[in-house]
Amino acid sequence: MKNIIEINGLNKCFGEVKAVQDLSFRVKEGELFAFLGVNGAGKSTTINILCGQLGKDSGSVFIDGMDLDKDTDNIKRNIGIVFQTSLLDSMLSVYDNLKCRAALYGISGPSLEKRLSELSELLAFKPLLQRTLGKLSGGQRRRIDIARALLHKPKILILDEPTTGLDPQTRKLLWNVISDLRRETKMTVFLTTHYMEEAAEADYVVIIDDGKISAEGSPLQLKNLYTGDFITLYDTDQETVNALGIEYEQIPGAFRLYVPDTATATRLILENPELFTDYEITKGKMDDVFLAVTGKRLASDEERGEEG
Repeated sequence: MKNIIEINGLNKCFGEVKAVQDLSFRVKEGELFAFLGVNGAGKSTTINILCGQLGKDSGSVFIDGMDLDKDTDNIKRNIGIVFQTSLLDSMLSVYDNLKCRAALYGISGPSLEKRLSELSELLAFKPLLQRTLGKLSGGQRRRIDIARALLHKPKILILDEPTTGLDPQTRKLLWNVISDLRRETKMTVFLTTHYMEEAAEADYVVIIDDGKISAEGSPLQLKNLYTGDFITLYDTDQETVNALGIEYEQIPGAFRLYVPDTATATRLILENPELFTDYEITKGKMDDVFLAVTGKRLASDEERGEEG
């Protein structure tokens, strides 16, 4: 697969603050790319530069083979973006909001009606078209935000924390739609998220901290590098677990044992078959990776202010 985004030596400062420092990475066409970091790490700065909304200090950005410095307008036509905050007018109806946005891409008349029909079916908002946007729930508004970003059939969809605060049903709907589009159109998805289970589904992950890349790789590569495995051992007692001489924590109804890798887990089980009659082995999670890499954890919905 070709690289659809290529960033080399990107730098951006705001006064004394170095928001992005010598940032370099690639995004392949059609992949789900996760860009992770705490608030203030440099994610939004990078996204705003990619979208042509913010100038860079130095470095190069190529999108679909085009130089951001020379082909900004063409690049913008290939990108759809869902920001954390909606760009739509809460006083207008869903239909009028999307009609206004479509006009910016030269979409009107029968082409507009056809595209709205496709998107309203895809994102299940056909009954909402004539309703005022401001009267919709958070999940309903998010569907409209994503429809707005997809109006012009972009090659790259940038999702800046798209599902924060959404109920599980809406979150599942949105990811099903995005997965289908990726499969059918090879659309590339550039994701920032505070949900590590979403990052775990990515093809490639870059973790940014203080404007610099701290780690990158596939979720499996990062888990193998920065976390171990866990054996959840059932139907035993603390004295028996203590005798194993390894790190563990007690959880309801079981003990969670930490081992550095799968080979160690296998050896431990083979050496103590009488103990391991009821157990399961799991990899560390992306939350563990993020904490190991940055020493920080991502904020929860409650800490960020959950949307209804």
